[in-house]
Amino acid sequence: MIRLPLLSDAPRRRAKTPDLIGLAGFVLLSLAVLGLGGAITATSVVTWYPTLAKPAFTPPDWLFGPMWTILYLLMAVAGWRIWRRSSAPGRAAALTAYGIQLGLNLGWSFLFFGFRLIGLALAEIALLLVAVAVTTALFWRIDRPASLLFLPYLLWLGYAAALNAALWRLN
Repeated sequence: MIRLPLLSDAPRRRAKTPDLIGLAGFVLLSLAVLGLGGAITATSVVTWYPTLAKPAFTPPDWLFGPMWTILYLLMAVAGWRIWRRSSAPGRAAALTAYGIQLGLNLGWSFLFFGFRLIGLALAEIALLLVAVAVTTALFWRIDRPASLLFLPYLLWLGYAAALNAALWRLN
C-alpha cells in the first residue's frame, strides 16, 4: 500500500528546512570559533605551554580537544534552540549574550595562547564566566533544555578558570 503524505504534513516538512539550515549555521559558527581558537592555541601548545609549571589537577593534553569540541557543539544546539523561538520575549538579548560569550571565549585563546598573557587571560575568563552565567540564565527563561545544554560549559569554564589561576600563580 502506498501512503501519500497528508496535506497537514507538508507545512511541517517545509518548516524543518529553515530549522535544519539554522542548526547548520549555529554548528558552523561554533566550529569556526573553535577552529580559530585552535589555530591560535596551536601556536603555543607545542612550544610555550609545555614549559609552564602546572598544578597537579591539570588534565592530560589530549582531553582539551575533544572536551572543547563537545562543548561547542552543545553551545551550538543551545543557541539554535533559542533562535527557533522567534516570538519568545528576551530572545534578542539571549542571542546577543550568546554572541558575546562566543567572542569572549575566542578572546581568551588570543590572550592566553596567542599573546601568552596568563594574568590578563585570567581576568578575561572571569568575565567569560559571568557572560556564560548570564547567557545560561537568559536561556532558562526561554527554553530550559537550551539552558541545561550550557551547564557542562559553565562547569568546564569554572575548572578552566581555576587552572588559569594556578598557572598564573605558578608562572
